[in-house]
Amino acid sequence: MSISVSKLGLAAAQFGLDGMTSSPRGRSPEAEARDILSIADRSRLSVLDVSGVYGRAESVLGDLIPRPVNFRVTLSTARADRGADFVEAEARGSLRRLGLERADAIIVHSPSDLFGPHGAALWDRLARLRDEGLFEKIGVSAHASDDPVGVARRFKPDILQAPASLLDQRLLADGSLARIAGMGVEVQLRSIFLNGLLFLPPDRVPAQLKGASGRLSRVRRMIAEGRSDPLQAALGFALSRPEASAVLVGVTSAAELSAVVAAASSPPPDLDWDDMAIDDPVALDPRRWVA
Repeated sequence: MSISVSKLGLAAAQFGLDGMTSSPRGRSPEAEARDILSIADRSRLSVLDVSGVYGRAESVLGDLIPRPVNFRVTLSTARADRGADFVEAEARGSLRRLGLERADAIIVHSPSDLFGPHGAALWDRLARLRDEGLFEKIGVSAHASDDPVGVARRFKPDILQAPASLLDQRLLADGSLARIAGMGVEVQLRSIFLNGLLFLPPDRVPAQLKGASGRLSRVRRMIAEGRSDPLQAALGFALSRPEASAVLVGVTSAAELSAVVAAASSPPPDLDWDDMAIDDPVALDPRRWVA
Protein backbone atom coordinates (compact mmCIF):
# COMPACT_ATOMS: atom_id res chain seq x y z
CA MET A 1 0.00 0.00 0.00
CA SER A 2 1.25 3.47 -0.88
CA ILE A 3 1.94 5.74 2.08
CA SER A 4 0.19 8.51 0.16
CA VAL A 5 -2.96 6.42 -0.31
CA SER A 6 -3.08 5.58 3.40
CA LYS A 7 -3.16 9.33 4.05
CA LEU A 8 -6.34 9.69 2.01
CA GLY A 9 -9.71 10.04 3.67
CA LEU A 10 -13.11 9.76 2.04
CA ALA A 11 -15.91 12.32 2.47
CA ALA A 12 -19.28 10.59 2.22
CA ALA A 13 -21.46 13.68 1.73
CA GLN A 14 -21.18 13.41 -2.07
CA PHE A 15 -22.45 9.84 -2.28
CA GLY A 16 -25.95 11.06 -3.15
CA LEU A 17 -27.67 9.00 -0.45
CA ASP A 18 -29.81 11.90 0.76
CA GLY A 19 -31.47 12.49 -2.61
CA MET A 20 -31.67 8.75 -3.39
CA THR A 21 -31.94 9.35 -7.14
CA SER A 22 -30.25 7.20 -9.73
CA SER A 23 -26.97 8.28 -11.26
CA PRO A 24 -26.77 9.27 -14.95
CA ARG A 25 -25.57 5.71 -15.62
CA GLY A 26 -28.79 4.36 -14.10
CA ARG A 27 -27.15 2.95 -10.99
CA SER A 28 -28.75 3.48 -7.61
CA PRO A 29 -26.89 5.61 -5.05
CA GLU A 30 -26.74 2.55 -2.79
CA ALA A 31 -24.96 0.46 -5.45
CA GLU A 32 -22.52 3.27 -6.21
CA ALA A 33 -21.83 3.91 -2.52
CA ARG A 34 -21.27 0.21 -1.86
CA ASP A 35 -18.65 0.06 -4.61
CA ILE A 36 -17.01 3.28 -3.41
CA LEU A 37 -16.73 1.95 0.14
CA SER A 38 -15.42 -1.39 -1.11
CA ILE A 39 -12.65 0.32 -3.08
CA ALA A 40 -11.84 2.57 -0.13
CA ASP A 41 -11.65 -0.44 2.18
CA ARG A 42 -9.44 -2.48 -0.18
CA SER A 43 -7.19 0.54 -0.75
CA ARG A 44 -6.96 1.07 3.03
CA LEU A 45 -8.05 4.69 3.05
CA SER A 46 -7.69 5.92 6.59
CA VAL A 47 -10.70 8.15 7.30
CA LEU A 48 -14.40 8.03 6.46
CA ASP A 49 -15.90 11.47 7.08
CA VAL A 50 -19.69 11.25 7.24
CA SER A 51 -20.36 14.92 7.98
CA GLY A 52 -23.21 16.16 5.85
CA VAL A 53 -24.90 12.74 5.88
CA TYR A 54 -28.01 12.61 8.04
CA GLY A 55 -31.08 10.57 8.93
CA ARG A 56 -32.02 7.77 6.55
CA ALA A 57 -28.81 8.29 4.58
CA GLU A 58 -26.85 7.38 7.72
CA SER A 59 -28.84 4.15 8.07
CA VAL A 60 -28.16 3.27 4.43
CA LEU A 61 -24.49 4.07 4.87
CA GLY A 62 -24.41 1.95 8.02
CA ASP A 63 -25.72 -1.02 5.99
CA LEU A 64 -23.07 -0.48 3.31
CA ILE A 65 -19.90 0.05 5.35
CA PRO A 66 -17.67 -3.05 5.11
CA ARG A 67 -17.41 -4.91 8.43
CA PRO A 68 -15.28 -4.95 10.45
CA VAL A 69 -14.99 -1.19 10.03
CA ASN A 70 -11.37 -0.36 9.23
CA PHE A 71 -11.95 3.37 8.72
CA ARG A 72 -11.50 6.05 11.33
CA VAL A 73 -15.08 7.34 11.18
CA THR A 74 -15.65 11.05 11.72
CA LEU A 75 -19.05 12.61 12.43
CA SER A 76 -20.09 16.25 12.57
CA THR A 77 -22.19 17.91 15.24
CA ALA A 78 -25.78 18.96 14.75
CA ARG A 79 -26.66 22.67 14.87
CA ALA A 80 -25.51 24.21 18.12
CA ASP A 81 -28.42 26.66 18.38
CA ARG A 82 -30.66 23.85 19.67
CA GLY A 83 -28.44 23.25 22.68
CA ALA A 84 -25.94 20.69 23.92
CA ASP A 85 -28.60 18.10 24.80
CA PHE A 86 -29.83 18.08 21.20
CA VAL A 87 -26.27 17.81 19.86
CA GLU A 88 -25.57 14.84 22.11
CA ALA A 89 -28.83 13.12 21.18
CA GLU A 90 -28.09 13.56 17.48
CA ALA A 91 -24.52 12.28 17.91
CA ARG A 92 -25.76 9.15 19.66
CA GLY A 93 -28.45 8.74 17.01
CA SER A 94 -25.85 9.00 14.24
CA LEU A 95 -23.74 6.27 15.82
CA ARG A 96 -26.79 4.05 16.18
CA ARG A 97 -27.86 4.56 12.55
CA LEU A 98 -24.31 3.87 11.35
CA GLY A 99 -24.15 0.71 13.44
CA LEU A 100 -21.20 1.92 15.50
CA GLU A 101 -20.63 1.83 19.24
CA ARG A 102 -18.11 4.64 18.99
CA ALA A 103 -16.34 6.73 16.36
CA ASP A 104 -12.90 8.21 15.99
CA ALA A 105 -13.98 11.85 16.04
CA ILE A 106 -16.81 14.34 16.09
CA ILE A 107 -16.25 17.71 14.44
CA VAL A 108 -17.96 21.06 15.06
CA HIS A 109 -18.83 22.18 11.54
CA SER A 110 -18.02 25.87 12.11
CA PRO A 111 -16.15 27.92 14.75
CA SER A 112 -19.16 30.26 14.81
CA ASP A 113 -21.01 27.54 16.76
CA LEU A 114 -18.35 27.71 19.46
CA PHE A 115 -18.50 31.49 19.68
CA GLY A 116 -22.31 31.53 19.88
CA PRO A 117 -24.44 31.46 23.04
CA HIS A 118 -24.35 27.65 23.25
CA GLY A 119 -20.66 27.34 22.36
CA ALA A 120 -19.17 26.75 25.79
CA ALA A 121 -21.82 24.17 26.72
CA LEU A 122 -21.38 22.46 23.35
CA TRP A 123 -17.60 22.13 23.72
CA ASP A 124 -17.91 20.92 27.32
CA ARG A 125 -20.46 18.30 26.23
CA LEU A 126 -18.22 17.05 23.42
CA ALA A 127 -15.32 16.78 25.84
CA ARG A 128 -17.54 14.73 28.15
CA LEU A 129 -18.53 12.40 25.31
CA ARG A 130 -14.84 11.97 24.52
CA ASP A 131 -14.10 11.19 28.17
CA GLU A 132 -16.90 8.62 28.14
CA GLY A 133 -15.25 6.89 25.18
CA LEU A 134 -17.96 7.65 22.64
CA PHE A 135 -15.39 9.52 20.56
CA GLU A 136 -11.63 9.38 20.70
CA LYS A 137 -11.20 12.96 19.48
CA ILE A 138 -13.15 16.18 19.16
CA GLY A 139 -12.42 18.85 16.60
CA VAL A 140 -13.42 21.87 14.56
CA SER A 141 -13.78 22.54 10.84
CA ALA A 142 -12.63 26.05 9.88
CA HIS A 143 -12.33 28.30 6.86
CA ALA A 144 -9.28 30.44 6.19
CA SER A 145 -11.26 33.50 7.28
CA ASP A 146 -12.01 31.94 10.70
CA ASP A 147 -8.51 32.51 12.15
CA PRO A 148 -7.88 28.76 12.58
CA VAL A 149 -4.72 29.40 14.62
CA GLY A 150 -6.73 31.45 17.10
CA VAL A 151 -9.42 28.75 17.19
CA ALA A 152 -6.81 26.08 17.89
CA ARG A 153 -5.22 28.14 20.67
CA ARG A 154 -8.50 28.89 22.37
CA PHE A 155 -10.25 25.51 22.18
CA LYS A 156 -7.29 23.11 21.90
CA PRO A 157 -9.12 20.62 19.65
CA ASP A 158 -7.69 17.21 18.88
CA ILE A 159 -8.40 17.75 15.16
CA LEU A 160 -8.74 20.80 12.95
CA GLN A 161 -10.09 20.45 9.42
CA ALA A 162 -9.18 23.25 7.02
CA PRO A 163 -9.26 23.98 3.28
CA ALA A 164 -6.01 23.86 1.36
CA SER A 165 -5.28 23.05 -2.24
CA LEU A 166 -2.94 23.63 -5.12
CA LEU A 167 -4.92 26.79 -5.87
CA ASP A 168 -5.68 27.85 -2.28
CA GLN A 169 -2.40 27.86 -0.38
CA ARG A 170 -3.19 30.67 2.07
CA LEU A 171 -3.06 28.66 5.31
CA LEU A 172 0.10 26.92 4.17
CA ALA A 173 1.93 29.97 2.88
CA ASP A 174 1.37 31.99 6.06
CA GLY A 175 2.40 29.06 8.28
CA SER A 176 -1.00 28.71 9.95
CA LEU A 177 -1.32 24.97 9.48
CA ALA A 178 2.29 24.38 10.51
CA ARG A 179 1.66 26.31 13.74
CA ILE A 180 -1.52 24.35 14.41
CA ALA A 181 0.26 21.03 13.84
CA GLY A 182 3.03 22.29 16.11
CA MET A 183 0.47 22.61 18.91
CA GLY A 184 -0.14 18.87 18.69
CA VAL A 185 -3.42 19.30 16.79
CA GLU A 186 -4.10 16.81 14.01
CA VAL A 187 -4.60 18.71 10.73
CA GLN A 188 -6.91 17.28 8.09
CA LEU A 189 -7.05 18.97 4.70
CA ARG A 190 -10.37 19.33 2.88
CA SER A 191 -11.52 21.11 -0.29
CA ILE A 192 -8.33 19.98 -2.01
CA PHE A 193 -10.07 20.18 -5.41
CA LEU A 194 -11.64 23.59 -4.63
CA ASN A 195 -15.06 22.39 -5.81
CA GLY A 196 -13.51 21.06 -9.00
CA LEU A 197 -12.37 24.48 -10.20
CA LEU A 198 -9.07 23.12 -11.49
CA PHE A 199 -10.92 20.58 -13.64
CA LEU A 200 -13.34 22.98 -15.32
CA PRO A 201 -12.64 23.87 -18.97
CA PRO A 202 -12.28 27.62 -19.53
CA ASP A 203 -15.70 27.96 -21.14
CA ARG A 204 -17.41 26.47 -18.08
CA VAL A 205 -15.84 28.67 -15.42
CA PRO A 206 -18.67 30.57 -13.64
CA ALA A 207 -19.03 34.19 -14.68
CA GLN A 208 -18.17 35.37 -11.15
CA LEU A 209 -14.75 33.74 -11.51
CA LYS A 210 -13.77 35.19 -14.87
CA GLY A 211 -11.23 37.39 -13.09
CA ALA A 212 -9.28 34.27 -12.19
CA SER A 213 -9.64 32.53 -15.57
CA GLY A 214 -6.29 33.72 -16.89
CA ARG A 215 -4.50 32.47 -13.81
CA LEU A 216 -6.34 29.15 -13.96
CA SER A 217 -5.35 28.70 -17.60
CA ARG A 218 -1.73 29.35 -16.69
CA VAL A 219 -1.84 26.77 -13.89
CA ARG A 220 -3.33 24.16 -16.24
CA ARG A 221 -0.62 24.92 -18.78
CA MET A 222 2.11 24.52 -16.16
CA ILE A 223 0.64 21.16 -15.12
CA ALA A 224 0.51 19.95 -18.75
CA GLU A 225 4.07 21.13 -19.39
CA GLY A 226 5.12 19.15 -16.32
CA ARG A 227 3.65 16.03 -17.96
CA SER A 228 0.98 15.70 -15.34
CA ASP A 229 -2.77 16.22 -15.11
CA PRO A 230 -4.93 18.28 -12.72
CA LEU A 231 -5.99 15.28 -10.60
CA GLN A 232 -2.47 14.01 -10.06
CA ALA A 233 -1.21 17.55 -9.40
CA ALA A 234 -3.95 18.36 -6.87
CA LEU A 235 -3.39 15.09 -5.00
CA GLY A 236 0.38 15.28 -5.22
CA PHE A 237 0.34 18.73 -3.69
CA ALA A 238 -2.03 17.90 -0.82
CA LEU A 239 -0.56 14.52 0.05
CA SER A 240 2.98 15.92 0.15
CA ARG A 241 2.11 18.48 2.85
CA PRO A 242 3.88 17.50 6.07
CA GLU A 243 1.37 19.51 8.13
CA ALA A 244 -1.48 17.17 7.22
CA SER A 245 -2.19 13.80 8.78
CA ALA A 246 -5.11 13.15 6.41
CA VAL A 247 -6.39 14.50 3.10
CA LEU A 248 -10.17 14.26 2.58
CA VAL A 249 -11.55 13.77 -0.92
CA GLY A 250 -15.13 13.64 -2.13
CA VAL A 251 -16.24 11.43 -5.03
CA THR A 252 -19.59 10.66 -6.61
CA SER A 253 -18.73 7.33 -8.23
CA ALA A 254 -16.54 4.27 -7.86
CA ALA A 255 -14.78 5.22 -11.09
CA GLU A 256 -13.82 8.59 -9.60
CA LEU A 257 -12.39 6.96 -6.48
CA SER A 258 -10.44 4.45 -8.57
CA ALA A 259 -8.91 7.36 -10.47
CA VAL A 260 -8.06 9.14 -7.20
CA VAL A 261 -6.39 6.04 -5.74
CA ALA A 262 -4.40 5.48 -8.94
CA ALA A 263 -3.25 9.11 -9.03
CA ALA A 264 -2.33 9.07 -5.33
CA SER A 265 -0.32 5.88 -5.85
CA SER A 266 1.83 7.55 -8.49
CA PRO A 267 4.95 9.56 -7.62
CA PRO A 268 4.01 13.23 -7.15
CA PRO A 269 4.75 15.35 -10.21
CA ASP A 270 7.76 17.65 -10.18
CA LEU A 271 5.99 20.99 -10.33
CA ASP A 272 6.55 24.46 -8.92
CA TRP A 273 3.77 24.32 -6.33
CA ASP A 274 4.33 27.85 -5.03
CA ASP A 275 3.78 29.34 -8.48
CA MET A 276 0.35 27.74 -8.83
CA ALA A 277 -1.47 29.51 -5.99
CA ILE A 278 -4.13 32.05 -6.90
CA ASP A 279 -5.22 35.04 -4.84
CA ASP A 280 -8.67 35.83 -6.24
CA PRO A 281 -10.90 36.11 -3.10
CA VAL A 282 -14.07 35.01 -4.89
CA ALA A 283 -12.45 32.01 -6.57
CA LEU A 284 -11.00 30.87 -3.24
CA ASP A 285 -14.38 30.92 -1.48
CA PRO A 286 -16.97 28.63 -3.10
CA ARG A 287 -19.60 30.08 -0.75
CA ARG A 288 -19.43 33.21 -2.90
CA TRP A 289 -19.92 31.40 -6.18
CA VAL A 290 -23.28 31.62 -7.91
CA ALA A 291 -24.36 28.66 -10.00
